[in-house]
Amino acid sequence: MPESPKDILRRYWGYDQFRPLQEDIVKAVLNGNDVLALLPTGGGKSVCYQVPALIREGIALVVSPLIALMQDQVGQLRKKGIPVLILQNGMTFPEIRKTLEQAAYGPFKFLFVSPERLQTSLFREFLPAMKLSLIAVDEAHCVSQWGYDFRPSYLNIAATSGEKPEVPVLALTATATREVQGDITEKLGMKAPAIFLQSFHRPNLSYSVIRTWARISKLSDILNKVDGSAIVYCRTRKKTQEVCAALEEHSLNVSFYHAGLSREQRESRQEDWISNRTRIMVCTNAFGMGIDKPDVRIVIHMDTPDNLESYGQEAGRAGRDGLRSYAVLLHNPSEQEEIDKLVADRYPSLDIIRSVYQGLANHLQVPVGSGEDEYYEFDLAAFCKAFKFPVQLVLNVVQTLQQESILSFQDQVFQPAKVEVLARKDRLENFCIQQPEAGELLKALLRGYGGILDSPVPISEKQIAFSLRTHLQWVTETLTRLDQSGMIHYISRKDTPQIRFLQGRIRSGDLRIDMDRYSRLKESFRVRLKAMAGYLDHSGCRSGYLEKYFGFESEKTCGVCDNCIREKKAGLVPGEFETIAESLEKKIREGRNKASELLDGLMGADLEKARKVLEEWSEEQKITIDQRGRIKLL
Repeated sequence: MPESPKDILRRYWGYDQFRPLQEDIVKAVLNGNDVLALLPTGGGKSVCYQVPALIREGIALVVSPLIALMQDQVGQLRKKGIPVLILQNGMTFPEIRKTLEQAAYGPFKFLFVSPERLQTSLFREFLPAMKLSLIAVDEAHCVSQWGYDFRPSYLNIAATSGEKPEVPVLALTATATREVQGDITEKLGMKAPAIFLQSFHRPNLSYSVIRTWARISKLSDILNKVDGSAIVYCRTRKKTQEVCAALEEHSLNVSFYHAGLSREQRESRQEDWISNRTRIMVCTNAFGMGIDKPDVRIVIHMDTPDNLESYGQEAGRAGRDGLRSYAVLLHNPSEQEEIDKLVADRYPSLDIIRSVYQGLANHLQVPVGSGEDEYYEFDLAAFCKAFKFPVQLVLNVVQTLQQESILSFQDQVFQPAKVEVLARKDRLENFCIQQPEAGELLKALLRGYGGILDSPVPISEKQIAFSLRTHLQWVTETLTRLDQSGMIHYISRKDTPQIRFLQGRIRSGDLRIDMDRYSRLKESFRVRLKAMAGYLDHSGCRSGYLEKYFGFESEKTCGVCDNCIREKKAGLVPGEFETIAESLEKKIREGRNKASELLDGLMGADLEKARKVLEEWSEEQKITIDQRGRIKLL
């Protein structure tokens, strides 16, 4: 008798029950249906494709844009003893071919790939031979050009699923508006999909917006009041370091993280935070994706994000264990000018795009007409310094060039070290006698890595150093010497970001982009910014505002966000604060901006409630009152 979904869940994950909607999604896939699942951050999306893949015959094709997330999922599955494959950057042609042969003819249950792989000739050669159990599309919002993270390579998925029409497609995302949900099902060619949407309502998560001119002081104050693990998000790499240094001066246990750090630094800092050796991580949005840490007590944003999708995803990393947690956005009223500039910065003119493209070609030394499908190591900081471009401008232009399928950019790349032993048996034996220390390293390579005499194989210098009880630096230096002597061929590991030209380099003056689509994307971005601004100014339930943005209608208020708590303190019924606030704001904009004018005609309880609203506004720095008693909205 075949195992049931709950049997699989119990055997591999140790749980007796699924989380909300997980079992319904699993059963829909097992019935052969296409499925779109919108589950908030921490909702357990991976289980939704892993359980049915372990029940259905064949291998699951898992498409994800995030290398780190794929590697994390692969590692977790292998620890459970589940046979899994991954195609990643840095693999040689023979390694890719071997992996695809194993996917087509071996006993493997999962193949993880990036969307770019799907249209390569080698993948398409082996696709007909693969017996797919399902196609799982992670971060599915990337398929929609109206979403906040559109990636043209995701459009390749429909062609792949079209060649396997009998295979169910499961699209998974944490953030998609109604418009984006419809775009996902259309662009993936889904047939009568079953749609599962889980509410964003988290009764244990308290959302707050705090207006302050002194964000560092307020940040330190909050972190001293709220115990437990914390994430502090900043917009730029430079700011993560500045905020981290400021918190260290307040004697807080803190570190920082961004994509510009080396792989070793990123892994070490992430591990220290996960294991609670570091309490507070100050980071860019490069941190957090795929990290399973349920006991984060607070997520604080030092800068206002440019969309509610990413804010909801990042804030939702707090309180996955169901205990009371906090999502706090620190907003400086002067920041509005920066937010207003974001549209022009995110969508620069064609002349600026051409200028950056020309700089990239010069920096990477790519002649006109060459470079197609070539990878180039790319030091973003060095490029920006040499050409005097702001970092964020370059990232924005690169994103536009990616969306136009001109190039692709990977800022978190890891290519493991590889070694092939070139020397034959007699020479190896003589070398081990003459240089016993280096000889022990050679023996460790021959013992630990099958096939190393025939072709370069990935190795772990760290694991070798551990097994030989020596230092990593000695291992890498000895491998380099062995390479120079001709004993081995050693390719050192790389974690430098890479740019890949998807088409031959063209003259910058000939560079064209779809300006009609570009203008519509710009307008879509402006709409998302406006929604984010609405969240900042919202005086009703913040959880309800997020629910409504993502297409959920809820009559309930959360009771735990800053606005709901304020209404309780003021003795107002739910929604009453918002009604009074709208009335007062209208009067101020009409020119009745003295407190006496605003409160004129109100008596008794109504007068007291209006005063409460003005007091709250003043505390939150939403208004200023001058010496003449005139009120100004900030």
